[in-house]
Amino acid sequence: MKKRLITAADIRGMKDAGERRVAVARGDLVTALALDAARELGIEVCYESEGIRADVPAWSGAAQCVYRQRSPAQFAVVSTSPSPAPLPPVDVLETRVREIVAALVQQGHAPAPSASVRHIAGRGLRLEPFPLDVGHPEMDIRVLDVVTRAHGSPMAGGLMSFRKGAFSWTLNYDEIEYVIEGELHIGTPNGTVIGLPGDVLYVPKGTNITFGTPEWAKFFYVTYPAEWGG
Repeated sequence: MKKRLITAADIRGMKDAGERRVAVARGDLVTALALDAARELGIEVCYESEGIRADVPAWSGAAQCVYRQRSPAQFAVVSTSPSPAPLPPVDVLETRVREIVAALVQQGHAPAPSASVRHIAGRGLRLEPFPLDVGHPEMDIRVLDVVTRAHGSPMAGGLMSFRKGAFSWTLNYDEIEYVIEGELHIGTPNGTVIGLPGDVLYVPKGTNITFGTPEWAKFFYVTYPAEWGG
């Protein structure tokens, strides 16, 4: 069976035709924007395997974009803010990570006695509008903290997504990002670092960067310390 690429335009066409469900066969590709459009228009996306249909969560890897086939040179993240500081080399990053671990040990950041393993179910998570104004409402920036200081953790973890565009940001914390969908562009004076689904990025404390994407990005982040928002 020929593989299909299902786009947001396809989803809108199904809506206009009165269809309420799309079956995704094994090997089909569904873009992140298509999943988002289906959710907004009430189209049910199902994964079809051996005659059994099951819902495909938007965060799963069953439907990835074809971003990996694109050339990074096609995209540019433009910022009018002052040039951000360069990211340090790998040996400096390793030293910084070791410093963080040592600080945790010295400061006694152990989980509270009543703390236990925390399980966050990925299905049904809904990101909320970003609480800080970065001057780009068209990007529809959304975020959801799932692990915070309230859980007895010295680190925080959560999900963030945004649409086409770029915004400037200065980190007063260390952050690690795991790209789930789309392309995450980190702008630096030495060029743009592009994270694709499955990639891990580390941005050290005090770095001035731009967060951006040519179309869509969704990623999981871990920050230290937990109070990344101040």
